[in-house]
Amino acid sequence: MAKEQQATRASAWSETGAISRANQVDDWLSIEPDGTVRVKSGKVELGTGVRTALAQIVAEELDVGVESIRMTMGDTGSTPDEGYTAGSKTIQNGGYGLRQAAAEVRRALLELAAKKLSAEIDSLVVEEGRVSVSGNGSRSTSYAELAGGKRLNREISGKAAVKRPAGYGVVGTAVPRLDLRTKFTGAPAFVHDLRVPDILHTRMVHPPCPGAELLSVDDGSAGNARVIRVGKSFLAVLAEREDDVVRAAGSLKVEWSRSEPFPSMERIYDELRTISAETRTETDRGDTDAALSKATSRISAVYRQPYQAHASMGPACAVASYADGKLTVHCSTQGVYPLRDSIAHLLGMAPENVRLIHAEGPGCYGHNGADDVAAEAALLSRELGAPVRLLWSRRDEFAWEPFGPAMILEMKGAVGSDGRVAAWQHDDWTPSYTTRPRSAADLLAGLLITGRPIPPRKVYVGGDRNAPTNYAFQNERVVMHWLERSPLRVSSLRSLGATANTFANECFMDELAGAANVDPVQFRLNHLDDKRSREVVRRAAKAAGWGNPLPEGEGLGMAFARYENAEAYVATVAHVHVDRESGAIHLKRFVTAHDCGLIINPDGLRNQIEGNLIQGASRALKEQVRWEPDGIRSVDWKTYPILTFSEVPEIEILLVDRPDERAVGAGEPATITAAPSIANAVFAAVGVRLREVPFSRENVKSALS
Repeated sequence: MAKEQQATRASAWSETGAISRANQVDDWLSIEPDGTVRVKSGKVELGTGVRTALAQIVAEELDVGVESIRMTMGDTGSTPDEGYTAGSKTIQNGGYGLRQAAAEVRRALLELAAKKLSAEIDSLVVEEGRVSVSGNGSRSTSYAELAGGKRLNREISGKAAVKRPAGYGVVGTAVPRLDLRTKFTGAPAFVHDLRVPDILHTRMVHPPCPGAELLSVDDGSAGNARVIRVGKSFLAVLAEREDDVVRAAGSLKVEWSRSEPFPSMERIYDELRTISAETRTETDRGDTDAALSKATSRISAVYRQPYQAHASMGPACAVASYADGKLTVHCSTQGVYPLRDSIAHLLGMAPENVRLIHAEGPGCYGHNGADDVAAEAALLSRELGAPVRLLWSRRDEFAWEPFGPAMILEMKGAVGSDGRVAAWQHDDWTPSYTTRPRSAADLLAGLLITGRPIPPRKVYVGGDRNAPTNYAFQNERVVMHWLERSPLRVSSLRSLGATANTFANECFMDELAGAANVDPVQFRLNHLDDKRSREVVRRAAKAAGWGNPLPEGEGLGMAFARYENAEAYVATVAHVHVDRESGAIHLKRFVTAHDCGLIINPDGLRNQIEGNLIQGASRALKEQVRWEPDGIRSVDWKTYPILTFSEVPEIEILLVDRPDERAVGAGEPATITAAPSIANAVFAAVGVRLREVPFSRENVKSALS
């Protein structure tokens, strides 16, 4: 192993990752008496493999095996407050913090070893947690002997030397995921599996739609279950057996007041235009108005993104236990500390008397129903003074989760005689992309108890993500029209506004390339002045066979983006076949080149990119929330279809590893290239532009006609 003097600071890590408010190494890491390393992370495992990647980072800096790492993640009783696990920021921020803490622990342990072995620090080497004097293995000690079970009482200075990527032996390797064995063998692995003594099973009986008030309920229709009512519309059933509450929730005789809170689905995009909006100019370069007025080749287009669901594979679940003024909640939230504070506010409790512990759920990729079911379970447990397990139904999940917002994107542009973009204007109508709970008013339970709607957010987040491009345009304007409310309840969905914005931007780039009579790949390269951007575009195009002849009805489409304009670089080529008669799109293949800097775990990274592309394709081809004025109608897999196994395309991934560049996240970037690459491939195949998601058979046939 490399000596301490050889381990110097490298440039491959984000220097913006805060060390939270926990500045003691003991807040992050401890060496147990048996030599295992306890790692405490405020981030959580959402199915993306970060548990393994973070363990690799710590193992690398400490020179121990990954098998000796024990991860504790997302527990307000023991882990640092790192906010939310979101935005593809776990590796670049959470990983940075753990790396600094591990480097500090290693330095502290070497100082202790130097004293114990009467040796200079520079003469010490570490292998698998054992410290010895170089060239004299008989003079040795171990991490466990040096600090096993004891606090180090040392601040994280940020100055402890860290390894150079050239010396890595763990980071950059395909370490098997730490969480899969229990899942593959059927052992308890998810919050749904959790049981505690004397637990009561509960089910919510939600109103037919927001605003409907509970008028009456026949308790006798609940069978073996007990009925619980709180406030105006909070209604639940409970029993010792889960099958009893399932039957009771389905048979309970309830009368609700009539409510029609939703506008016409057919006129939703017109409705969005009528909502009060705050207009902000994000980018204003050159003189776009003058360039547009002078141009002889001008085009415009309007793109539309529908409301979409998180469509988690399993409904949300939580287990809550209230006793002696203390509350513990196990749930699959993305932010244990913010949710703890919101639940404390809902129940009128001091935050220090509420403990939130993350337990894996069925996946989320944004703010789904997990926080709401946790709050409902907490309220029920407090009301009953007993532990409860609350599991939503599939209908609950689809009807009551916050959706990804609908958006309108209006594009105007022009090309000059030189074949380059002369003017570019992007106007974006969107609400805020986050209503993550900050108080009781943001929780569904608060809405049901009080009957008051969730207040609109004047803090505008996420809709502007990737609204600007990374292309070099001389005249460019990007304008956000932030809607003060949304007709449907919304919050963050994977990649936030970057999906819709990149869909519009990359499809419009193809339209401008057509106006300039320039190949779409070359057109992009002509407007990219960053070598990493150009490399992913070139590599994806080459691997996909760009320019090679294809059969009738088939086409290739390119999409490029740099996530949040400052993070991972992604270029994707989609290969499609379009059936003109039925309007069906057969997605045959994705080829993606992906550059997220230093790669921690290449196998985990490939898994993430595959998941991004599959979910992105599903959202592009099929997904759309449907409703009528009196309620949500897409409430199961038939009414909200997603991509099936037989429809998953062949996927080829080209990883660009840059060990000397900072490591950035991969949980979202490839998602945003799926829809535009498919739409551009459809144009190449059959000559029609698709400007509204989803690309259903009906929408394709309409475009063809």
